[in-house]
Amino acid sequence: MSDIELATENLDGHSICLCKDGELLTDDGRGISPMMRLIAEGRDLIGYSAADVIVGKAAAMLFVKAGIAQVYGRTMSRAGKEYLEAHGIPCSCGELTEKIINRTGDDICPMERTVMNIDGYEEGYEALKERLAQMKK
Repeated sequence: MSDIELATENLDGHSICLCKDGELLTDDGRGISPMMRLIAEGRDLIGYSAADVIVGKAAAMLFVKAGIAQVYGRTMSRAGKEYLEAHGIPCSCGELTEKIINRTGDDICPMERTVMNIDGYEEGYEALKERLAQMKK
């Protein structure tokens, strides 16, 4: 079984599952927080495959920054898919949507809004860090 198949198979009950050479990393954190934490910790994720519950452009930027090899999103936005493909990362999804909606269901996700007009993943990462810090205040 491939890493992306293992990650996808083990996603149930978690928000994200990463896999490389059969080694699984799972996290139950909300939104982009698991990837933000792993990146901040300096975890080497190059070559891992990622299965995530929701993949928008913000998550896609983090996957590119981390060197993720392949991505499956249970729900994926068109912008997220296009970003991954533009960076040569094979991706697939259960449901392709126009945009990722916030938790209250009345607007676009704040993380998506943060990176909407950003192309570089380093700039995107810094903007997301700043946005998360503002939201914690």
